[in-house]
Amino acid sequence: MPKTTETILEINLTALGNNYRYLKSKLNDDTKFLGVVKAFAYGSDAIVIAKELELLGVDYFAVAYVSEGVNLRNAGIKTPILVLHPQLENFEILIDRCLEPSLYSGRALNHFIKIAAEKNQSNYPVHLKFNTGLNRLGFHEGEVDEIVSLLKTATSIKITSLFSHLAASEDLDEKSFSEAQIKLFTSISKNLSTKLDLHPKLHMCNTSGLLNFPQAQFDMVRCGIGLYGFSNIIEEQRNFTPIATLKTVISQIHHIHSGESIGYNRSFKSTSAIVTATLPIGHADGISRSYGNGKGWVWVHGKKAPIIGNVCMDMLMIEITTIDCKEGDEVIVFGAENSIENLTDSINSISYELLTAISQRVKRVVTRK
Repeated sequence: MPKTTETILEINLTALGNNYRYLKSKLNDDTKFLGVVKAFAYGSDAIVIAKELELLGVDYFAVAYVSEGVNLRNAGIKTPILVLHPQLENFEILIDRCLEPSLYSGRALNHFIKIAAEKNQSNYPVHLKFNTGLNRLGFHEGEVDEIVSLLKTATSIKITSLFSHLAASEDLDEKSFSEAQIKLFTSISKNLSTKLDLHPKLHMCNTSGLLNFPQAQFDMVRCGIGLYGFSNIIEEQRNFTPIATLKTVISQIHHIHSGESIGYNRSFKSTSAIVTATLPIGHADGISRSYGNGKGWVWVHGKKAPIIGNVCMDMLMIEITTIDCKEGDEVIVFGAENSIENLTDSINSISYELLTAISQRVKRVVTRK
């Protein structure tokens, strides 16, 4: 890669392919793979990632909202797209763009049947979500008969899949809870499928679910964070390569005297002579104010440089007193040298939060290496 001259998020498609193949190696021959590309593909670039995964042979995509699915269709993505949390007012657009809804309540199911019928649809593919313990979205076990009565007379839709979501798949201390979820989902699926004489696809596992509960991969798995190079299972992390590296540059260097303050609210006051560098990245780019005042750090020429003072909207300051560097030099915010987990652990956060927080104004640069 050429020298970095501005703040960029570098996206490594070779790493994406390696992560995909590792996850695929865990699947049974007939298990399908759904790639989760919601939230700009976990803060990277949804279109770039979806196009690459489509070439790699992914069977399905999932997004959170209809607008995300529309963006993929506009970019030429042909693979089926499951919308995990469609809003009722967007059902018509969803159908127009051949997206497939997750229907998780009687209200959503009734409304979609109505809209699909009004648009003269027949056997439009839908996915029913069941709540087995996450208590976020989903039908409950006791609603099966209500669903059956609705679907026996509805011709505008067809059930493509039944699915649920594990609440703590990465935590083996919660293994019994996860196994109870799997057992309940199996029971619900069998009951509904029998009563409707259907054979829909079943899916429940996310990345951690696939790795910890391979017996529950059913007909398809939904992998998100693993594709982007992260595992919530510590011993599995060596099998994944993070695809994103956030880089920036030194805009200006300051020599600070003892007693001087740095940044807004004078939150940092130097007790000795130090050298600082200002970087063109701030909380509007996704670097939370929580990383300020020594909690976070970046890497300059392989050396750790703490963030000092409050993170500003468009800039932050680091201490470089013992680092030999100059204005224009490259800085790694996170990447191979500076693990994103180390950063997020410092403020009691998770990798998902920082990844998905990276602003769309940060330039994306695609690479293969």
